[in-house]
Amino acid sequence: MWETLRNVWRVPELRKKVLYTFFMLLIFRLVSVIPAPGIDVEAVKTAMGQYDMLGLVNMMTGNSFSQMTIMAMGISPYINASIIMQLLTIAIPALERLQKDGGEEGKQKINRITRYVTVGLAALQAIGIIAGLRAIKPGYANFFGYLSIGIIMAGGTALAMWIGEKITQNGIGNGVSLLIFVGIISNLFNGIVSAVTNVFNGGGMQAVGQLATIVIATLVILVIVTFVDMAERRIPVMYAKRVVGRKMYGGQSTHIPLKLLSVGVLPLIFAYSFMAFPGTIFAMFGTNSGVYQWWSTHMNQTSFWYMLVCALLIIAFSYFYTSITFNPEEIAKNIQQQGGHIPGIRTGSKTVEFLKRTSNRLTLFAALFLAILSTIPSVLTVWQQVQIPFGASSILIAVSVAIETVRQVESQMVMRNYKGFLG
Repeated sequence: MWETLRNVWRVPELRKKVLYTFFMLLIFRLVSVIPAPGIDVEAVKTAMGQYDMLGLVNMMTGNSFSQMTIMAMGISPYINASIIMQLLTIAIPALERLQKDGGEEGKQKINRITRYVTVGLAALQAIGIIAGLRAIKPGYANFFGYLSIGIIMAGGTALAMWIGEKITQNGIGNGVSLLIFVGIISNLFNGIVSAVTNVFNGGGMQAVGQLATIVIATLVILVIVTFVDMAERRIPVMYAKRVVGRKMYGGQSTHIPLKLLSVGVLPLIFAYSFMAFPGTIFAMFGTNSGVYQWWSTHMNQTSFWYMLVCALLIIAFSYFYTSITFNPEEIAKNIQQQGGHIPGIRTGSKTVEFLKRTSNRLTLFAALFLAILSTIPSVLTVWQQVQIPFGASSILIAVSVAIETVRQVESQMVMRNYKGFLG
């Protein structure tokens, strides 16, 4: 690996891209410590203990949300705006024509609209959260105070969006994904630093044990998640020889790669959001209400029933996501049209059944893996009384982004006859 890093540094083009990416990420993290005016940070931190979803947002922004900096909204409004635009291109014929027939100019127009939607969503989200949490200082509790906070935080999101786009254009990797990756790694680093500080401040053997638990758990989970994320089931496909004009095609073998963890991190996010929703609704009736007290006692993140229900939701969402993203009928049809077949499996309905059976087995493994992975931080919190500074979703995202970035570096290294990270 160190030899590969030296080879990257020797190539001027790659060296410039790596340095550009590093400095843009550094700027993003430096800007992320600038506080937004008029916000009661302590009120936000108190509310984060009541609303589970706010903890997830804070983890994705690298503690920028808990500190209420100008980057508190992070890049999430841009992701939401992109999803909204994808849905609108299906619902609105004009946008669909612009995407399909507009060419490069059409894509630029859609990207421009997405940026405008991002800024609007960031402002509305910032104002809504601050107003809902009642976390604004008395001197700013007026129309212009809320408006200024919305504009400032929308400006921070716009800057993050610009940095992400510039990294994608001039650096290495996907810029938006790298911004999320940096936030997750920053949160993990802060957790480890806090544990180390506790050791040197006289925490005793208990603090040493907590630090060892965090480090070992982090390394083990990273290795396991990396191994599972890169694993795939390769289904062999044979193509018959056919003559078209004077040329002969086919007569070769290939494979269909099915990722072992094809569902990605979405089932985790869906399950966490679903579990956070009731607590958020109950808290609106007051934290002293009976229903909120029952929920916070029996359905907190370290309770058995919370972990069980969350695991069942992850399994259900995994199968649901696979059902809408994997189409065995279409794959079998394409294989048959191209004159191919899976060895030992008849074309047509038998191929569809084989693909469905294989997909169900992979989905079952992925669902159980994610369900177990989601409970590890809570189990360690109960067992060792240690606060794990990461969640299952954040580790999955970080590993996926890191692997994809390494692959992009490798693709450029292979072009220059250097051995890569994974080679």
